[in-house]
Amino acid sequence: MSEKVNKEADEVFKEEIKQASDFKFSAKVAGVFDDMVNRSVPFYGEIQRMVAELAADHAQEGTNVYDLGCSTGTTMIGMDTMIPPDIRFVGIDDSTEMLQKCDMKLKEAGFVRPYELIAADIQQGADVQNASVVVLCLTLQFIRPIYRERLLKTIVNGLAPNGVLILVEKIITEDSVFNRDFIKYYYNYKRRNHYSEMEISQKREALENVLIPYKLSENIHLLREVGFSSCETFFKWYNFTGIIAIKK
Repeated sequence: MSEKVNKEADEVFKEEIKQASDFKFSAKVAGVFDDMVNRSVPFYGEIQRMVAELAADHAQEGTNVYDLGCSTGTTMIGMDTMIPPDIRFVGIDDSTEMLQKCDMKLKEAGFVRPYELIAADIQQGADVQNASVVVLCLTLQFIRPIYRERLLKTIVNGLAPNGVLILVEKIITEDSVFNRDFIKYYYNYKRRNHYSEMEISQKREALENVLIPYKLSENIHLLREVGFSSCETFFKWYNFTGIIAIKK
C-alpha cells in the first residue's frame, strides 16, 4: 500500500546558520526526513527494495525482525510487503519525533502484523532477542566508533542461527587517492537534487563530528570479529554500500 503522508521539503540547511552545531534528528528533521534521505542517498528506493527482499529470504517463522534506527519507518513498510504477516517487527530509535512519524506511517500503510516501537539510544546498547533479521540502514555510521563493536556483539548474540544483519553505510575509500573524487561525485548528486552550495556546505559541517564512516574493509573486518561467519556486499555506489552478514 502506498504511503499517504505528505513529504515536506527538506529546507533544514537552506538559510545561513551563524553558528554551526552538530547534526541532530530533531522534530524539524523528522518532519522532512523522507525528502532529505531520498534526495541525499543515491538509489535510496532501490536500496530499500533490496533490503526488503534480502530480509524476506532470511526472516524465520516465530522470530523477530529488528530495524535499529528505524527513523520514519520506510524500511519496515518495505519489508512488510515481502515478509509473512505473523513475524513481529521491532523498531528502535532515540528520536521520539521520528517514532511518532513512524507510527503514523505504519498505520496509514495498513500494518496488520504485530509490531513495537521503542525509544532508546542504541549507542548505549540494544535489547535484541530471538531475531532472524536485524537492519542497520544508515545507522551504524552515527554510532561512535568506541561503541560499534559492543552494539554488533549484542546483535550477534540476539540473532537466531542463520540470522542476518543487513547493513547500509556511508563509507570512505580503501585508497585515499580516490576519496576526493568520490566526494565530488556525491556532491554533484546532491546538486542534481536541487541542494544549494550553502545547504551542502552547512550540512557537511553539521555532520562532521557526528557521522564517522569506515572503509568497506573495516566494516567487514569488524563484522567478522564479532562473530558473523559470512559477509557479502550487495550494493555499492561510490561512498555508499550495503552489506549482508550471516550468523551460523
